[in-house]
Amino acid sequence: MAVVAMWKCDRDDAMFGSKKDADAHDKMLELADGFRTLFETQIEGISEQDAENIGLLLSMNKHVLIAACKGNPDLLGGIGRDNEEETASNITPLTAKA
Repeated sequence: MAVVAMWKCDRDDAMFGSKKDADAHDKMLELADGFRTLFETQIEGISEQDAENIGLLLSMNKHVLIAACKGNPDLLGGIGRDNEEETASNITPLTAKA
């Protein structure tokens, strides 16, 4: 019987086959949580769910955002087009774990 090492992300219980992937996922969720907090404190009337969804969208596309901020804003139009359905199914609410 083979033993397969798996790494579990504490924030959303996602499982990964490598520590590197688990750490990258955890960092992405940490950034999303930071964005959520920023939006909730800076945008009056935003719902927790909307702030969370926007935070996840931005953190999942941070490389596109960085490139856009460096002078290539046209890249922003491509976010979500190629994997719109896949992205929606991969989003795990940060508040799901009590």
